[in-house]
Amino acid sequence: MHVDDFHFDLPEALIAHHPPEQRRDSRLLCLDRETGAIADRRFPDLEGLLRPEDLLVLNDTRVIPARLFGQKPTGGRVEVLVERPLDPHRVLARLRASKTPSTGTVLHLEGGAEAEVTGREGEFFTLRFAGERTVLEILEQHGHMPLPPYIRREDVAADRQRYQTVFARKPGAVAAPTAGLHFDNEMLARIGARGVDTAWVTLHVGSGTFAPLRVTDPREHRMHSEWLDVPATTCAAVERARARGGRVVAIGTTVVRALETAAGDGALRPYQGETDIFIYPGYRFQAVDALVTNFHLPGSTLLMLVSAFAGRERVLAAYRHAVAEHYRFFSYGDAMFLAKGAADE
Repeated sequence: MHVDDFHFDLPEALIAHHPPEQRRDSRLLCLDRETGAIADRRFPDLEGLLRPEDLLVLNDTRVIPARLFGQKPTGGRVEVLVERPLDPHRVLARLRASKTPSTGTVLHLEGGAEAEVTGREGEFFTLRFAGERTVLEILEQHGHMPLPPYIRREDVAADRQRYQTVFARKPGAVAAPTAGLHFDNEMLARIGARGVDTAWVTLHVGSGTFAPLRVTDPREHRMHSEWLDVPATTCAAVERARARGGRVVAIGTTVVRALETAAGDGALRPYQGETDIFIYPGYRFQAVDALVTNFHLPGSTLLMLVSAFAGRERVLAAYRHAVAEHYRFFSYGDAMFLAKGAADE
């Protein structure tokens, strides 16, 4: 296996830099994961593709406004991208500056916040914020939404709402679980009215989700670690769906990674802690039957996960179709539904 096996040509013009006017306005490419058959639909059509016995599993993480700008004591500009809070006043963060700040440097950030560099852990720095305000309070008041690197514009006020799912509840992510961005409350209510149950996981998406592979053989790649919670209520909901012959429909690759981590030994059990699970072709899925996901970067670990789920050649053929039909790509782009018989229903 070679990273080039997961390459596709993507015109720059197809990268979505802004969300659609309404969340449900996106398109939905349906891929039959068994045959490779493709159908072009609209995202609200997902309602009719779900069955009353199915279980929809969503990631309720909330994106924090994790980016802060400021200055070093020398006056040089610095950008802080919080990776995760460690406690109310300490964070793990990426720093961008012309010269790397040394331990003990105090950074002067937006809103009068001050943060001392207290150490380094690999590519990340540990920072301690001074004062009574917590880090999350400072970020909510003065932070910027951490838009992905392929969205080449500054964040705007609307991103606070649109780069966030309508069901986001638990703050901690620095990237959105983007498959969930297509749902609005009305659509979720209609899906529930059809008898489809809903369950929740929490996986705080880290900035490493955008990290390129630096190896030619993907099997040598080491995934970044992210925190997740698969509660007992979700495990019970999966068991009930299985008992009634329903499908477990994961809304996004983060949900797949959460459920498959919790089912690591073949049985789904409650799990809370870190995961660095890397799913690529050859993986045997334990917990997920169908998947809604956005279109991913060429050569990315997320494209490899989708390829493991539906087959590399079928997925790449679907991506070529999406390019030819001018689908919108990446976080603010369109979606795919991958399931057995998805293109025929």
